[in-house]
Amino acid sequence: MRPFTYERATSAEAAARAAALTPGARFIAGGTNLIDLMKLEIETPAHLIDVSRLPMAAIEPTAVGGLRIGAAASNSAVAADATVRARYPVLSEAIVAGGSPQLRNKASVAGNLLQRTRCPYFYDTTKPCNKRRPGAGCAALEGLNRNAAIFGASRACIATHTSDMAVALVALDARVEALSPSGQPRSFPVSELHYLPGDTPHLETELIPGELITAVVLPPPPAGGQTYRKVRDRASYAGGLASVAVAGGQVALGMVAHKPWRASAAEGALAAGASPAEAIARELEGASPLGRNDFKVPLVARLTAAAIDDANGRG
Repeated sequence: MRPFTYERATSAEAAARAAALTPGARFIAGGTNLIDLMKLEIETPAHLIDVSRLPMAAIEPTAVGGLRIGAAASNSAVAADATVRARYPVLSEAIVAGGSPQLRNKASVAGNLLQRTRCPYFYDTTKPCNKRRPGAGCAALEGLNRNAAIFGASRACIATHTSDMAVALVALDARVEALSPSGQPRSFPVSELHYLPGDTPHLETELIPGELITAVVLPPPPAGGQTYRKVRDRASYAGGLASVAVAGGQVALGMVAHKPWRASAAEGALAAGASPAEAIARELEGASPLGRNDFKVPLVARLTAAAIDDANGRG
């Protein structure tokens, strides 16, 4: 691990200013992803700004009947919150489907959203990776790409985003609240937070340099049942192969793209009266598997149809 300096932020405004003014600065809260990347010298921040003790961990109702979740709230706290479990069960289920209890106890909401891909070639510094070094190439294209994206990929990157929580938030139409270095707040959908790779997979999110996520805001829950389903090779210490979040008639897929994938075609088909199997088949018409990950297409088809049936039963 390379040397770095450290400061503990006294306010969200001060943290954002410091990040913008200090080249190579990064925010740190739980550190469950960043510290690992620093040890491997994939991330080499010159300065860490600790935001873990800022008053941004509250989970509280909004005036319009939704819920505001502070960016520093732990994943465990969100999953166990009584309101989340009662009104947004898909979010609670998604978080529990993620990392181990130890990781959930430490990981923050914002950190979960901003975690980086688990692509093995991203973690192997001896292999070319456009996310680590723009223009280096993508070793996964001709490599072990069993878990690669089937939607929205490019020749520059076929990695997937691994956050379970983000998939549920996209299905729930949640929004991100962020604070710029100038002190200007803004809000935008979680579905717009992450970019597809295109030719610039190293540019991963909508956030500008120094911008700090302060909260995630959920609207009132949609009508209908909710559920989260995930498939992985084994029950623990294994990344997901595919997942699906269903919230009423809203569907999002995980581990199949560079970002949580809103299944708009499937939603439209469901609204028009299609069966769950017909609806997800419509979505999968746009899939582009690579050979080793062809299995993801029938896997997502079965997983999504079953999840929609489950949510309808709960509704």
